[in-house]
Amino acid sequence: MAVQIQSFKRVVPMIYAYNTPGVVYHDGWTKIGYTEKQTPAQRVKQQTHTADIRHVLAWQDNAMYKDGSGEYFTDREFHSFLESALGVERTPGTEWFHVDGPTSHSYFDRFARRELVPTDGEKLTYALRKEQQEAVAVTKAYFEKGGEEFLWNAKPRFGKTLTSYDLIRQMGFAKVLIVTNRPSIANSWADDFFKFIGWRGEFSFVSDTDALRGRPGVLSRDDYVALVRRQGDDAPQGMIAFESLQGLKGSVYFGGEYDKLRWMSELEFDLLIVDEAQEGVDTMRTERAFHKIQRKHTLYLSGTPFKALASEQFSKEQIFNWSYSDEQEAKESWDGEDENPYEPLPKLSMFTYQLSGMIRERIEKGLDLSEEEGTVDYAFDLNEFFATDEKGDLIHEEEIKKFLHALTTQEKYPFSTPELRQELSHTMWYLNRVASVRALKKLLEADEVFGEYEIVAAVGDGRGSDDEQAEKAIDKVKSAIAEHEKTITLTVGQLTVGVTIPEWSGVLMLCNMKSPSAYMQAAFRAQNPCILTRDGQRFRKETAYVFDFDPARTLIIFDEFANNLSADTVGGRGTADDRKENIKRLLNFFPVLGEDDEGKMVELDAASVLSIPRKLKSQEVVRRGFMSNFLFRNISNVFGAPAIVREIVEKLTPAHEEGKKADTQKLDGMDTVHVDENGEVDLPQEIVIGKTQDLFGPKIYEEIKEDVTAQIAAISAAEDTEVHEQLKNIAGTIKSNIKEKILPPAIEEYGVKKGAQGRLERQIEKEIDRTFDEIHDDYAQQEKLARTRLENKRREAETEEEVQQAESEYQTDMSAAMQTLMATVQTAVEKTITEKPQEVVERLERHKEEQEKRSVEEEVRAHLRGFSRTIPSFIMAYGNESLTLANFDKYTESDVFLEVTGITEDDFRFLRDGGDYVDPETGETQHFEGHLFDEVVFNDSIEEFWKKKQQLANYFDESQDEDIFDYIPPQKTNQIFTPKWVVSMMVDQLEENNPGCFDDPDKTFADLYMKSGLYITEIVKRLYRSEGLKTAFPDGKERIRHILQKQVYGMAPTRIIYLIATNYILGFDGELQKSDHNFVQADAAEAAKQGTLAELVDAYFGERAGTGAYQ
Repeated sequence: MAVQIQSFKRVVPMIYAYNTPGVVYHDGWTKIGYTEKQTPAQRVKQQTHTADIRHVLAWQDNAMYKDGSGEYFTDREFHSFLESALGVERTPGTEWFHVDGPTSHSYFDRFARRELVPTDGEKLTYALRKEQQEAVAVTKAYFEKGGEEFLWNAKPRFGKTLTSYDLIRQMGFAKVLIVTNRPSIANSWADDFFKFIGWRGEFSFVSDTDALRGRPGVLSRDDYVALVRRQGDDAPQGMIAFESLQGLKGSVYFGGEYDKLRWMSELEFDLLIVDEAQEGVDTMRTERAFHKIQRKHTLYLSGTPFKALASEQFSKEQIFNWSYSDEQEAKESWDGEDENPYEPLPKLSMFTYQLSGMIRERIEKGLDLSEEEGTVDYAFDLNEFFATDEKGDLIHEEEIKKFLHALTTQEKYPFSTPELRQELSHTMWYLNRVASVRALKKLLEADEVFGEYEIVAAVGDGRGSDDEQAEKAIDKVKSAIAEHEKTITLTVGQLTVGVTIPEWSGVLMLCNMKSPSAYMQAAFRAQNPCILTRDGQRFRKETAYVFDFDPARTLIIFDEFANNLSADTVGGRGTADDRKENIKRLLNFFPVLGEDDEGKMVELDAASVLSIPRKLKSQEVVRRGFMSNFLFRNISNVFGAPAIVREIVEKLTPAHEEGKKADTQKLDGMDTVHVDENGEVDLPQEIVIGKTQDLFGPKIYEEIKEDVTAQIAAISAAEDTEVHEQLKNIAGTIKSNIKEKILPPAIEEYGVKKGAQGRLERQIEKEIDRTFDEIHDDYAQQEKLARTRLENKRREAETEEEVQQAESEYQTDMSAAMQTLMATVQTAVEKTITEKPQEVVERLERHKEEQEKRSVEEEVRAHLRGFSRTIPSFIMAYGNESLTLANFDKYTESDVFLEVTGITEDDFRFLRDGGDYVDPETGETQHFEGHLFDEVVFNDSIEEFWKKKQQLANYFDESQDEDIFDYIPPQKTNQIFTPKWVVSMMVDQLEENNPGCFDDPDKTFADLYMKSGLYITEIVKRLYRSEGLKTAFPDGKERIRHILQKQVYGMAPTRIIYLIATNYILGFDGELQKSDHNFVQADAAEAAKQGTLAELVDAYFGERAGTGAYQ
């Protein structure tokens, strides 16, 4: 059955009006509302039945203009008409109007025929929703207690503009500045201002930003000042100023180039509002610009402030939260008298696919575990899957064609039927690279199904600013949607924040996006409200879809989205139950469907969201034969650990050095690398200082200083235009000195390779250039400000004396700027000369230690993989469903454990649990933390392997094209399992050489050097299915018992191999495991060497073996 996707549902937009005779306070008033899903009669009954109020439906009509345009409207437009064009009184915050029913109907007819159009704009009253009122109340209370900064962590479409305006009004603020990183949203701020605020005469809207230039009602600062002078007390007493972040940073008064916004730098604002606060507000230029804005309070608005919450920039008292779950919960529980304000907001639903079918075949089976650990598998890396070569072609083009074919043909995928494609007429596909977008566009256009879509590559062309390119991309998308019934927009990020394309009903995530903020911003692009007309009928978007092809990443992000936007659970805080409850709540309104073990799509619960990433990780561990670094953690605990830890690690044969002697010298760093409590390299300063002195000595500093002294002195005599060149010369001299005198001995000492040397040189040069560029920028800023003041005073001067005074002040300013410049340069030169050699040494020493740390950690992991590769064998030999990391050593036999792993059970426990030890140098008791194994992954992987073992236990099932030994790697004891196909071939040859051997119930078979039991199981199957045995033993149970007790024999050289083989041979039937059999632990190979094999066989099997025991 095809996957269930329904983006749009039919609605019938209706306007209705009713009166309530007998309700005195409503005499002469009419309630005018709107409905889409219910009939007007049903809607009115719903509103009045609880109060048992008598009502009369005055009239009802379609919410469609009657001018032949085919355009629709809602009650908001009609309400605005009544208030703004006709001046009809309205009860604030309600849909009640002071007009009788018949008159309101006549007004409606005039409105629907568009006979009257307001000439001076809309004049609307407003009433905040409950959550908006709460946001204003908690912010107002915090500010009134002296608080300065507050965050509204509110998802898109919360209504931040109107709510912000209400806060401004309630606080009595008179000077407000709104700054946004997105100039494109300027109009939304202006729209709400003029609809709800401006007509009241309390504030003026002031902006010089290009996005609002020429808009009626928007005043420049000069216009505003002139208005205040002209009207005096009659002018609006408050000012709401709007500026883009780009415009702010472009001002000379905020660190830019242009003489603008001076007034903004001189005012102290009551409130600064930073819109889309998650974007662009943590760069140095932005911080400097904001630092220069004088204000009493700051309000940050953001829908996804993950970074701010994780950094604990705001306390719980400084945050108002309104999440997607809050919104959808309010939508579901709305019982207000008016139309549900949340109704237009679609629900989100996510489909996450583990892998496309064509890739799954390639990865489901175990790796070839006889080889080195695998390279990057593009099936687990979406960026790699859609990667391009130097020609711009998709590297995995054939696989991607299969992927696209699966999307349009396999029933669980979203484009598999014409009906689904209708529901997903317009979607956004998110990739990682521009080259991938362009290559995929060609592939889609050539596809049999996707070729019917208009494919839009919404990526920049490198021309213009980011915002200009984003605007071009938006225009391309809107134009394509207007002209085509179906579109696919491919993007790498231009359209993921602050962009409204209502028609999008789905987002496909085709890249390795790890940022929860960026991911959810992209996902919410499909949640924009949308109502459209198809074949004369009206449809509203009810559900928007996210399709993802990396479930582990997806569900981790889902967890973070549910928990990391709450101060109580951000960054892992809160209990496991708290986090699970948050996920459960989010799933109520944002269901996630994923593939079950059979590949069917099922809805996931909170436990699944938390467990599936773990499950995928454990599947990968099993697939790699437990030779996976997922099993290990806290590896940095080995540094500074006791000698016993190194001794234990050295006993383990490294997994990647099969048959070779371990390079124990790589472990020397366990004693020499310095790490902090978090396991990061912690370089002692005394080492750096001592090394620096050894390499350079004091003389070198004086030599460099002499080279630049004259250049510093020359700055004061330079013209303003020459200052930058002088600073560049100083920087150049320092750079050449460092390159010639500092780097060579350091590079020789640390053996730096040529490529790394080049990178080091460029990094140092970049740092020095940045230092002197900043000095120049600061000086240039002072010069610009001084010159700007001079030019302004010259223009304002009325006498020559005033001009001379302005020029004298300018010279004074420039003299002070030059003195500051000289002092700053002197300090910077001395600091650079003094600190840069030490920085070079510290950088190289740190790099050396980090390399050594990585080398040690990888070597330790390699040795631990030497241990973990034995886990499947232990599970086969001793395991059951209760085996865990905590009890692993209780299941095994001590001598077998030592023989197989090379370490004792006590050694294993020390690595697992840590423990106390006596320091041999001091005699003091110390503690080793241990915990080198990840308990969760370890236990999950054992459980996954056990399930796989049970699944493959019945070797009579010919539908199985694999066996459990595909998942068990070679052991240090040279225990290599013969592949199933080789065993089958060997038994085929046995039958060819001995025709009819499997039909004889008296024939016996022996494997005198069992390793897995595969050879015996293949013989057992042949015997069981032979016609001769069926005739002799018609009953299946009797037949298999005869075979195991009378016909097959085996010897296993070691205890663990004996257990593995017998558990496998007898594992398909619990009763048979308890019955007699002819499998023993005995080393036939050693007996053969000694010439005593016959005696060994006789000793164990005697006459039981009968005829043909050695075949």
